[in-house]
Amino acid sequence: MKPLDLTIRLEWAIVAVGAVVFYASIGVSWWLFGLLVLAPDLSMFGYLAGPRVGALAYNALHILIVPVLLLLAGHMEGNATAVAVALIWIAHIAIDRALGYGLKLPTGFQDTHLGRIGR
Repeated sequence: MKPLDLTIRLEWAIVAVGAVVFYASIGVSWWLFGLLVLAPDLSMFGYLAGPRVGALAYNALHILIVPVLLLLAGHMEGNATAVAVALIWIAHIAIDRALGYGLKLPTGFQDTHLGRIGR
């Protein structure tokens, strides 16, 4: 693994730890975390319709835009459930990136913005 790859993975691992620590600090049930942490991966069913649709579905649930906006809105409104869901979602994305799973290219599941999976 190249030094830059290691740095990027470490960076995302720290984001994942941060999301989990913040989740723990808001006092929401760990059952919710366990129930939802893998939910974004249901988007992989989009690949049943082909690689272009699959990449679109996967990327829609694996970009930080929506969970960060949800986190901000939940915080501003004092909605602990919205904050919890956002932190779970962010943790999921960060864990994926720390493991080397990036946003998908329309050429196939193994082709990501971080490089090819399973080199």
